[in-house]
Amino acid sequence: MTGVRAVVSLVRGTTASRSTGVPESVSGITSGRTWLRRVLVRTLGSVLVVWAAVSLAFLALKLIPGDPVLTILGGPGSAPSEATIEAARVQYGLDQPVVVQYLNYLGDILHGDLGMSYVKKSPVITYLLPQVGPTLQLTIASIVAAWTLALLLALFTVRRGRLADAIGRGVEVVFAAIPPFWIALVLLVVFAFTLRWVPPSGSDPRTIVLPALAMAIPLAGFLAQVTREALDDALAQPFVLTARARGAGEWRVRVVHGLRHALLPAISLSGWAVGSLISGAVVAEVIFARQGLGRSLVDAIVARDSPIVVAVVLFISLVYVVVNLGVDVASRIVDPRIVRTESE
Repeated sequence: MTGVRAVVSLVRGTTASRSTGVPESVSGITSGRTWLRRVLVRTLGSVLVVWAAVSLAFLALKLIPGDPVLTILGGPGSAPSEATIEAARVQYGLDQPVVVQYLNYLGDILHGDLGMSYVKKSPVITYLLPQVGPTLQLTIASIVAAWTLALLLALFTVRRGRLADAIGRGVEVVFAAIPPFWIALVLLVVFAFTLRWVPPSGSDPRTIVLPALAMAIPLAGFLAQVTREALDDALAQPFVLTARARGAGEWRVRVVHGLRHALLPAISLSGWAVGSLISGAVVAEVIFARQGLGRSLVDAIVARDSPIVVAVVLFISLVYVVVNLGVDVASRIVDPRIVRTESE
């Protein structure tokens, strides 16, 4: 019915356009203005999300009891003189009111300056840049593995009989319910320490397999549940019956006709998934002793290195915003009806 309704809607829109005598150039201008307005709204919303994330992180760290100057001067065990403490406050701008510190920090961000690390005594961006690559590699590998597992579960079990459907639903629920840290520990013990198929850590490229699976399995459960329902509905539509009547094979019907219509909800969920994976990399990078932003974040929180913590939050929010914009574009490629609906 979805395909039929789309055709009817398109025909009605064309007929209405012809009956009113609206030139195609005017329609194109209207569509362009609608698209531009949507881009501006999404851009403004993205800026607000990043600003809110950075602001909350900055202010939350200011509420933590303790003096950050002690962290700068060597930690709570150090015994600096009052003159040294005062000089450090002035050097790092901690002698100013919190509002002034906040505004100065926002201004520095706009100029590409993320501040100095309290512990590393070096620019934050210099310290974090080498950590970005490993975290992005782990995130990409996890999302690819999650999508692969989700699609296999859906394609091999949806409308394959009661037993296959029950097995598929059961596996999805189990995957979605297992905590990532528990999966990580099980994978580490079984495949790294017992079977010795994959090294637990080190420079071997295979070390990414276990942490990627630990992050991908719970996500695959959620993606498979969403894809299952959408694929089940798509395979019941008249256009699928038409494709089968024309002699299309079962796998062609599922992949070419059914899956395209079933992917939209799961694609929309992927925007949240990538942001969740990057923030969830903390668990995998700590358990598997991997280099990355997650491990750097944990170390910075333990050491109370506020500039690094806020910078990591900034990076995660930026990735989340960019991925969601990409998901918005991908949704329109998969289902062009969204563009037509917005332009009406």
